[in-house]
Amino acid sequence: MLGQPNARPPGFSQRRMSPSLGQGGMVAAAHPLTVATALAVLKAGGNAVDAAIAGGLTAAVVMPEMCGLGGDLFAIVHAPGQAPVAVLGSGVSPRSATLEQMRAHGDPSPTGVKMPFRGPLSVGTPGMVHAFGALLERFGSRPLSELAQAAIGYADGFPITPLGVHFIATSADLLRQYPASAAVFLLGGEVPKVGRVLRQPDLARTLRTLAAQGTQAFYNGDIADRIAAFMAAQGGALSADDLVRHETVLEPPIATTFRGHTVFQTGLPSQGMILLEALNIAEQASGPALARGDAAAIHLLAEAVKLAYADRLGFAQDPAFGNPHLETLLSKAWAEKRFAAIDPDKAAPTVPAGGMNDGDTTYFCVADGQGMMVSLIQSVSSNFGSGVVAGDTGVVLNNRAGRGFSLEDGHPNLFAPGKKTMNTLNCYSVADASGTPVLVGGTPGGDGQPQWNLQTLVALIDGGLDVQAAIEAPRWTVWPGTDPSTLPNPYELQIESRVGDSVLAELEARGHTLRRFSAWGGGGAAQAIARDPLTGVLAGGSDPRAEGLALGF
Repeated sequence: MLGQPNARPPGFSQRRMSPSLGQGGMVAAAHPLTVATALAVLKAGGNAVDAAIAGGLTAAVVMPEMCGLGGDLFAIVHAPGQAPVAVLGSGVSPRSATLEQMRAHGDPSPTGVKMPFRGPLSVGTPGMVHAFGALLERFGSRPLSELAQAAIGYADGFPITPLGVHFIATSADLLRQYPASAAVFLLGGEVPKVGRVLRQPDLARTLRTLAAQGTQAFYNGDIADRIAAFMAAQGGALSADDLVRHETVLEPPIATTFRGHTVFQTGLPSQGMILLEALNIAEQASGPALARGDAAAIHLLAEAVKLAYADRLGFAQDPAFGNPHLETLLSKAWAEKRFAAIDPDKAAPTVPAGGMNDGDTTYFCVADGQGMMVSLIQSVSSNFGSGVVAGDTGVVLNNRAGRGFSLEDGHPNLFAPGKKTMNTLNCYSVADASGTPVLVGGTPGGDGQPQWNLQTLVALIDGGLDVQAAIEAPRWTVWPGTDPSTLPNPYELQIESRVGDSVLAELEARGHTLRRFSAWGGGGAAQAIARDPLTGVLAGGSDPRAEGLALGF
């Protein structure tokens, strides 16, 4: 899984970076301060979960447009000799909200009313803080009071990066709608300049409370009461009862096999099943054919993604509210049936779900010197989530309910009180034939996540590339995916120009409607860490499309 350091992915001749190598530990993340925080914990003797919690709390401070205490979290923890554990840290929709209320306050569209995408009614119960507590209790070796210190320091002030300024600028109109949000992020009412120190004293105070009292203080006590009171005053539905009743799910991850490896993914309500189904479909083709990265390979993988998305839209839902048919969708027999539906010479303009008998985010990964590997993704859903900072708590609240639910009668993801929406967040880990963990990886990017993870895994396993080269390979995206706000729309294939004019022309000849992106403009911030099971050497890769890095020792 370490690949060939000198391998060149198709589509470009000069790589930007080489993989980072180490033995004592490795962190790959989209923000340097996240990497620095997690790496310091590893060097101080903490394990990979300790480092992930500390890094995740720092990310919640320094990447407020992507993630925060008011968001969700999914993770996989895989240690040698132990079964992997998936951590599902997403919450339900407010129990007092109703379908009629959402339709009355929804966003109009040409195809009917959609969920309120932003604002107080778009908020689902935050699960990230509770998930960190569950991780710490099950796997941690350091106290939260220690692991939260770096995040507290950065909440007292950190310099804003160019990408951070970009997201504040593009979200300024949203932030101005909510005085508490504007007060934090629009300094003096204006978009801050690069390098300006952003201070979040309310968030620092909330973090100090959590460090002293534990993660339950977010869900039962003064913090929860203040969030609930603020939401009620703003016309939201999230209540103190929703917070106190929240639970994190720890369970075995869902899995499939691909070319002799076992690929693990987070289960429902995450979209991890999309990656696994797409891998099963892709496995019907030969590895060398997919590894070429030419028009034929891109076409086949893109059509596999369309099929997996169609099945997700047709069947996947909160299992407490209906049958998601997951066992069938992840079977090899189902993949053979779906693969047979792919025309190798023609793009499908529409793709229905198979017949059944019966967007913003940050991802990072950590590995320690003892073989434990953590794959973790956290998010407030869209940039700055709902746009709402919960008063004097400093907490940016997610818009997962507004982004994820449908208001269409009969839809498996139809809004209901106390229901978990299907969630774009997902992350993966990979074990070799002996069951030893050898890879963790993932990326932010909404519906881009499963298909970019698919491309990375095909490049690693079929192409034999190292983690950095696999991440740097030219990227493409089938759009739209599953977000109700983007549906229905005709398919387009968004693709980086580095694939070359001949590949672009062949894809158009197959019927793909292309949207050409700049050489590195395909989106995402993929991260991955591979571990050689024989030597223990760790190789980290980090996406040059973002501001992060992989660093080990």
